[in-house]
Amino acid sequence: MEKLTEFDMAEYLDTEELQKGYLDYNAKEGTPEDLLRAINAVARARGMTKTAKEAGITRDGLCKALAPEANPAFSTVFNILHAIGYTLTPTPIAKTM
Repeated sequence: MEKLTEFDMAEYLDTEELQKGYLDYNAKEGTPEDLLRAINAVARARGMTKTAKEAGITRDGLCKALAPEANPAFSTVFNILHAIGYTLTPTPIAKTM
């Protein structure tokens, strides 16, 4: 029986353009959990230690905040986004009548 390797999106997010596209898509089309997974993948692609330092938390704290079962505080997500070079911009949702 062949052994399959687990897919890791972070391995494919090797440019800022790909990282931005992945975050944008998940922010617009995904669930909050999808967005946290996307932030996790981008943080890993950029380097967890570097991201944690720039976010002002420990590497372990970053891993816990971005774990699948985590429910991090808004301020933590905000700081992590800033550490990976992004900000939140409220945008009106188009209303359909």
